[in-house]
Amino acid sequence: MSQTFIDQLWIARHVILNGVAMTVSISLLAILAGSALGVFTGLALVYGNGALRLIVRAYTDVIRGTPVLVLVLASYYVSSAVGVELGPFAAGVLALAIFCSSHVGEIVRGALQSIPKGQTEAAKAIGLTFTQTFTSVLWPQALRQCLPAWVNTAAEMVKASTLLSVIGVAELLLRTQEIISRNFMSLQFYFLAGALYFVVNFGIERFGKFVERKTALPS
Repeated sequence: MSQTFIDQLWIARHVILNGVAMTVSISLLAILAGSALGVFTGLALVYGNGALRLIVRAYTDVIRGTPVLVLVLASYYVSSAVGVELGPFAAGVLALAIFCSSHVGEIVRGALQSIPKGQTEAAKAIGLTFTQTFTSVLWPQALRQCLPAWVNTAAEMVKASTLLSVIGVAELLLRTQEIISRNFMSLQFYFLAGALYFVVNFGIERFGKFVERKTALPS
């Protein structure tokens, strides 16, 4: 049985590698786009005017309360209904990025609000603009607090990418199912897929630890 699995694994190696590459591409794009949008969402929740905060709060609450699968299906089918043609890959990345942004926005909001207001007032007193205050005073401190929760959110995006198989995105799970449909080795290939997802998420966790070390205050 072991030799048979090795033979089948060798035959399917390119399919599996393509699935891993697709999963990494989707996750990376969703994490980057979602994190960028999440930073602006967090800023709006903390520093926006009343109307903007209300709109952004409604956005984050609705998105966070919506299952990822619903967002994926809506991005793919609703976009076509309103005349915006998105392929499965683009629709999947859009859905995951939107979901990621709502969580990152809350993470950034909490981190910024935990910084004493006196630091912002001190920055104003020495003539710093808001942009200078954010980039030089607030963001370095907020980043240190955001990192653990951001790593968790990034890992969730990798796991959520499995849902894109329902709209035909050939990521790792769909590729694994295609292989199993030919050789019926469900246990072996699902275990392999789980191990590969673990490797991707372990890489994200290691990257987060690396950034934490680089941004840590000297003891």
